[in-house]
Amino acid sequence: MELKELIAQNDFYDVYKSSDGRAVSVYKKPEYKEKCLYAALTHARVETTLCSYSSIRMPVLHEVCVIDGKWCNVMDWIEGETLEQLIKKNPDKAEIYIDKLIEVQCEIHEQYMPLLSKLKDKMARQIKSLGQIDEIKKYELLTRLDSMPKHIKLCHNSFEPKNVIINDEGTYVVNWGHARQGNASADVGKTYLLLKLHLPELADIYLERYCRASGTSKRYIQAWLPIVAAAQLDKGIPSEKDFLMRWIDVVDYS
Repeated sequence: MELKELIAQNDFYDVYKSSDGRAVSVYKKPEYKEKCLYAALTHARVETTLCSYSSIRMPVLHEVCVIDGKWCNVMDWIEGETLEQLIKKNPDKAEIYIDKLIEVQCEIHEQYMPLLSKLKDKMARQIKSLGQIDEIKKYELLTRLDSMPKHIKLCHNSFEPKNVIINDEGTYVVNWGHARQGNASADVGKTYLLLKLHLPELADIYLERYCRASGTSKRYIQAWLPIVAAAQLDKGIPSEKDFLMRWIDVVDYS
């Protein structure tokens, strides 16, 4: 398999388009083997359920392999344009695309995934590991997290316009490696903060419209925001640190 074109990068892996038309996530260090295998297992569990019970499409995972000593996940390459690309290309239609984002997310949340790891457990581990906040703040965040209702809905946990692809075959959602079972409002809080970071002019429009479409209280979603911000802070992305620290300090909403 020849890796032809570098498509995307993050702290843990690079995504290439291969010579045989597949998307290959190449984990940067041999010690990321566990991350690679866990992402593959998570993707496979979502794929099995989502493809059977939902109109949403996702790439098929074909294999896990080692290339030049690095662990890789190989799956379908999905042609088309992301909602982020469409928003930037047609800013006058941005609100239409936000409605599409919400429609897809609501359908994702209709699925139940009891075999996936729990989102609350992951968030608790992330908060406990933080060195940027003191123990009192950690305790406050963990106490709030523990008080939140426990659900087993499918949460993408990295849902934003760049992970939704539209083509002639339908709507695809990609990047499922962080998916967990949990409370849909935590997933919505994550999407809101990602929009605040990457498409800030649309974040509040998204939140208002999601609450209207789903019948969810805005205050309930807002109660998740300090928790979600703390969990995101654990990723250690320097450009996000100041932004996330401000959200961690938000405790109550009127």
